[in-house]
Amino acid sequence: MAGAVINRRGQATIPVGIRTALGLKAGDRVEFVELEKGRFMIVAKNRSVRELEGLFRKKARKPVSIEEMNAAIVRRARILHIKG
Repeated sequence: MAGAVINRRGQATIPVGIRTALGLKAGDRVEFVELEKGRFMIVAKNRSVRELEGLFRKKARKPVSIEEMNAAIVRRARILHIKG
């Protein structure tokens, strides 16, 4: 497992093995994607977002009716109106 030290400015050097595996070079950008609380993935911005497909589990959701959607919108509008 590769590691890094955070400096006073909040910066860390990505180890060479990880940079190589991600195909990173000087000037490239990276994204930090939260997988779950306390776990992140580094994604090279020089790659397609399509490479993320399948990495996240999809929770099965029951389809919602138009009536349920409208009721949720009304509930949310009431909450915002009360806070506003």
